[in-house]
Amino acid sequence: MAAKCTVADAKAIDGTIVINILLLEDDLVLGETIQEMLNERGYRCRWVIDGEKAAEAAYDIRYDLYIFDINVPKLNGFALVQSLRNAEDNTPTIFISAMTDIAAITQGFSVGADDYLKKPFYPQELLLRIEARFSRKTQLMTHGDISYSPITKEVMRQGHVLSLGDVQLPFLALFIANIGRTLSKENLFELMEHPSDNALRFAINKLKHTTGWNIENVRGIGYRIEKS
Repeated sequence: MAAKCTVADAKAIDGTIVINILLLEDDLVLGETIQEMLNERGYRCRWVIDGEKAAEAAYDIRYDLYIFDINVPKLNGFALVQSLRNAEDNTPTIFISAMTDIAAITQGFSVGADDYLKKPFYPQELLLRIEARFSRKTQLMTHGDISYSPITKEVMRQGHVLSLGDVQLPFLALFIANIGRTLSKENLFELMEHPSDNALRFAINKLKHTTGWNIENVRGIGYRIEKS
């Protein structure tokens, strides 16, 4: 099943985009080292030690990057990535593994990895690859004729700046970061000062009018915007 998301996915801290990383590593020393290094550099890194916990974590929220070891307990990295891709979770993935033969590397890329780092490696080498990846990412998010900057919080439509209120702006930020994913009512309630079903419907209708987006009601679950 596709990964869920939380309000944290669309938030920024001190004007800086928060990048969420899921680390799967059963080597306790290496896992702790990588997690501490990434958190110190301003990333938000969650560390788990087996494949089943990684699958659960990937379902809980939307991550910007997966870093997965392969030979881990309960569900290996290859099977994990394959199941995520089958669930239409295309989050960029870096494998870190002591499996250095060409067959393993080939399998890693065939199941959907974006990079493959052979153990042993210097943690700083992993950091350089991560920073290179995100430095190339555009900071402007778009859907239809709406563009949104997570850094400046500016919303534009056809070249004109839109002024959105305290509810509309977080709603827009959350939806545009999760096109193609269903947002539960609970996720959306967290953005509201006085949440209720009626207030939520009103807020969604207002956002639809402001943006021109087709926001679909997934009965009994929440709302989603399909990919174009």
